[in-house]
Parts: sequence; C-alpha cells; structure tokens
Amino acid sequence: MYTFKDYYRNKVKLSFDDHPFSKEPKHVWVICKYNGKWLLTRHKDRGLEFPGGKVEPGESAGEAAVREVMEETGGTIRKIRYIAQYFVAGKAGNVIKNVYYADIASLLNRDTYYETDGPVLLDAIPENVDQNELYSFIMKDGVLIHCMKYLKFK
Repeated sequence: MYTFKDYYRNKVKLSFDDHPFSKEPKHVWVICKYNGKWLLTRHKDRGLEFPGGKVEPGESAGEAAVREVMEETGGTIRKIRYIAQYFVAGKAGNVIKNVYYADIASLLNRDTYYETDGPVLLDAIPENVDQNELYSFIMKDGVLIHCMKYLKFK
C-alpha cells in the first residue's frame, strides 16, 4: 500500500490488492492505450486526463469504466482489467475509486463527448506531468506514478 498527498493535499491510500477499501466504489479511472498510444481525454475545465467518472445507480464499477471510456473518448474496449483501488480522505468527503487498464479496439466519432472535448492520443506521458498546466489535477499525484510503474512490469 502507498500513502501520499494528492494535488489538493488530501491523504490518499493506493493499493494494488483486490478492492481493499470497498467492493462497490462510486468512482472509476481508466488508463487506456490505443494502437500503442496513450488515450486521454481533454476535460473542458480540468485539462488532459485519462477517462473516468462516477458509477451510476444500478451499474457496476466495471460497467461504469466501459461507459466512461466510450462517453469521453469514443473508445470501444477490447480488454479491460482492474489494477488498483484508492481512497481519498477529502475535505468535502471520502472518495474510493477503482483504477482499470484498458486496451482500446477502436475510436468512434461521437456527436458529444459530454464534459470533455474528446480523445487525445499521446506517444508518452510526460515525466513532469505534475508541473504541466495542460494536465488535470487527477494526473498530478502518486496514483498515476505508481500505476504507470505497476503497468510497466506487468
């Protein structure tokens, strides 16, 4: 388990164990690759980030992950797997989020990408993403760093 502070100085616990904080988390985040490139989305307010969001009523976290990728990027998933879960002790309340890795089969053009401007493909995630104003706060803490290290060796 890793413990660190997020961009807003909230305490975060990240684990690569099987659902250590909740079997039914209310949020998801999906690290995506498409044709050898990282697939992100450009959130209209926050900047570049991997797709993700809230689990809707009657939906599993895995179903939410698939839906969020489609809504925010137009990506259809070939294969998806759970890799981690993290707990944020936020000032406005606690958040538990599943992290998934998805291999994207195709990108479909959509009339809307909801709160995002659609897909963004990158050859690499910059080393200094935490200092880059183009990226969302979601990309600027230990969750991204540890998940990328984990994926590199799996």
